Amino acid sequence: MQSAQPGLGLADSEDESLRALDFMMAAWEEGTDSGLQPDMLAYAAIYTALTDLVAGYGEDHVVRLVEGLKPRVLKGEFTIYRNKQ
Repeated sequence: MQSAQPGLGLADSEDESLRALDFMMAAWEEGTDSGLQPDMLAYAAIYTALTDLVAGYGEDHVVRLVEGLKPRVLKGEFTIYRNKQ
């Protein structure tokens, strides 16, 4: 049975990373349902994430993180197929 709430239905998960993903997906759905373009949401999410990570860990840590994303993106780790409604 699917959750009536937006997201992936993982808000009650014991896994904090899955709960965080659920909240982000719900916010994403709310944004697109409100007419925001997905690429604008993506830029805002990346900017928000990077500024928070820099504040918490510093620029050098974030640079290493970002540099490590290229091979993961190229391998398709972030390629998911979602149904567009």
